[in-house]
Amino acid sequence: MAANNNDERVWTLRLYIAGDSPKSRTALKNLEALCEKHLAGRYRIDVVDLVKSPELAKAHQILAIPTLIREVPEPIKRVIGDLSDESKALLSLDLDALDAMPLD
Repeated sequence: MAANNNDERVWTLRLYIAGDSPKSRTALKNLEALCEKHLAGRYRIDVVDLVKSPELAKAHQILAIPTLIREVPEPIKRVIGDLSDESKALLSLDLDALDAMPLD
């Protein structure tokens, strides 16, 4: 059974955090779990620590942390929070639609 072309794309996700806080660790752990469950082998996570690079907050229009930005596939999606509500995160990232897609 071959996957269709939409299933083969690599999702590019950027998680903005502030240091090694419990909320930052939780967001990263939840994101990794979601990706492994729904995008195994088809995702890349870039973590941006705004404590180390505070200028990126303004440049990337980050108003709250943690913030996750789905850059690929387009359109760009933003999710604010630690991603602990899986169904909300799936809906916000359009992963629920991906899960519903039949495989060829």
